[in-house]
Amino acid sequence: MTTRFTVCREDWSLHRKGRLDQQRHREKVRQAIRDNLADIISEEQIIVSDENRLVKIPVRSIREFRFRFDGHKQKRVGHDDRGVAVGDVVAGERPPLLRGKSAGREPGVDYYEAEVSIEELSELLFEELDLPDLREKTESQLVSEGVEFRDVRRHGVTGNLDRRRTIMEAFRRNALRGRPGFHGVSPEDLRYRTWVPVHRPESAALVLAMMDTSGSMGPFEKHIARSFFFWMVRFLRSKYDNVEIVFLAHHTEARETTQEEFFSRGESGGTRCSSVYRLALDIVRERYPPEHHNIYAFHFSDGDNLTSDNDLCVALAEKLVKVSNLVGYGEIEGPYYYTSTLRATFRRITDPRFVSLVIRDKDEVYKALRTFFRSSARG
Repeated sequence: MTTRFTVCREDWSLHRKGRLDQQRHREKVRQAIRDNLADIISEEQIIVSDENRLVKIPVRSIREFRFRFDGHKQKRVGHDDRGVAVGDVVAGERPPLLRGKSAGREPGVDYYEAEVSIEELSELLFEELDLPDLREKTESQLVSEGVEFRDVRRHGVTGNLDRRRTIMEAFRRNALRGRPGFHGVSPEDLRYRTWVPVHRPESAALVLAMMDTSGSMGPFEKHIARSFFFWMVRFLRSKYDNVEIVFLAHHTEARETTQEEFFSRGESGGTRCSSVYRLALDIVRERYPPEHHNIYAFHFSDGDNLTSDNDLCVALAEKLVKVSNLVGYGEIEGPYYYTSTLRATFRRITDPRFVSLVIRDKDEVYKALRTFFRSSARG
């Protein structure tokens, strides 16, 4: 008697192909965002839009695997006599994307526009940013709320299913019943991770946003400054609870403003930068003592300061540095003309807590964020 067996294996990856393609698409979108982050975050449409706006990101199209016939009628079709490894390009490289006004002969590359929310964009931008040198203070009154998965229960949300513990329970149940091994999962084996709210104490922090709004700050300079402060405010309020942000605008005189006025109102007149540093020192002394608060100050200007004011400005800036964790100065070089009397004077400040940089193009806003909010993980 002949016994016949049929051996077959079902490829379950085919059942998950839709989900795998979706995950691959999402990762391609996230990578496209990372590659173009410097250009994306400086777009004016984002700065003036509401938080629920969707941003369109160009993503290169992905071609599915297919058989390709040899156009040159060679002997071998579809393979190479040298051997092909994973990742090798067997059909030749596509020509680079052509730029310019003249007509070209080479084919282009297909791109699609994927829509992402401001929230998703912020998540990728902020994952490597931190308030530098955040210290514990004697009277920390800030408490941040969060969640931690500390408990495991028999009932819960499907998305919180703990697969490892569920399988272990199945092994344990089978062993107790005299059938060692894995024989499927029953409802009594299911285990779910459960989150509990936690409260973490945080050191109090004050961030001073100081912007030059004098007549020399043209549309380009104001756009750069507002772009930086837009993302700074969003970063601080999404990553730190109860952080205090004070908005200061100045021309020859400085004044404290609301957030709405800070981002929308324009000024004119001359420039006396010492006024904003004097106001910042007064606010710290009267309302935010350094022994109880971490102090951070960020000042953006075109550097066109009154020459007779430079020495006083440096002296006040040095006083602010002594009571601060970090003082950042960003100088914006306009595209049409550039006259700076302030940056050269600020070179006298040798304290490492004073950090300055120059911005010449809108995509350098990203560089400013990474410089001033340097994560400890990046050193």
